[in-house]
Amino acid sequence: KTLGPEHPYVATWLSNFGSLLRDEGRLREAAPLFQRAIGIGQKTLGPEHPYVATWLSNFGSLLRDEGRLREAAPLFQRAIGIGQKTLGPEH
Repeated sequence: KTLGPEHPYVATWLSNFGSLLRDEGRLREAAPLFQRAIGIGQKTLGPEHPYVATWLSNFGSLLRDEGRLREAAPLFQRAIGIGQKTLGPEH
């Protein structure tokens, strides 16, 4: 049985590949991978899932690297909020 293009594992793999591309400086190629991972995660796991927080943070890091700090900040804030809500403030 195949997982399909909307499986959370696929989102993880997309985000991991996006991180590799970001590390190589290939930011324009990485951005859509992070966006797709976030979309899959929100759809399949829900918008408050810790994995979604990780993928939001990964995309925020890319935006930060591009100097797009005003766009990155809300992603980091949302990721922190999800983490505090789902894992607790001391996690």
